[in-house]
Amino acid sequence: MTETTRIIGIDPGLRRCGWGVIESTGNRLAFIACGTVTPPIDLPLAERLSLLNAGLRDLIDEYGPDEAAVEETFVNKGARSALTLGQARGVALMTPASMGVRVEEYAANLVKKSVVGTGHADKAQIQMMIGILLPSAKVAGADAADALAIAICHAHHRVHRQRLVQA
Repeated sequence: MTETTRIIGIDPGLRRCGWGVIESTGNRLAFIACGTVTPPIDLPLAERLSLLNAGLRDLIDEYGPDEAAVEETFVNKGARSALTLGQARGVALMTPASMGVRVEEYAANLVKKSVVGTGHADKAQIQMMIGILLPSAKVAGADAADALAIAICHAHHRVHRQRLVQA
């Protein structure tokens, strides 16, 4: 019998950090929940990072994921934005790990290829495929859709890894 694994996907961001929770049983996927953590932009950076950590901790406590998947970020908008996004990404990696949840990282192109079939898919294509793969999903925005895509990517790759180990 195939066991069910609960996965939280995290799309790191300091303004909007997308999150999505799915369950994976073999190749079957089930939508659980999704949304965004949005720390107020008028607070100092340290407080915003702390609120991001608290929000992710609350979600992990509430949904009890077995594994977490975080997108590797690619930013070319400037050093300052890359640095702050990197700090948010650090929180997204550290929070589940500090709570005993195994964390994997995936490149954006791999996430897109895993969900849409091409590594250069746009946000509209991702949202459309989320609707097909998780028909009961009520997605509130592109960040939540991206987080679900990250969770789906992890679900597909973890099944593949398990098959390799069993062979």
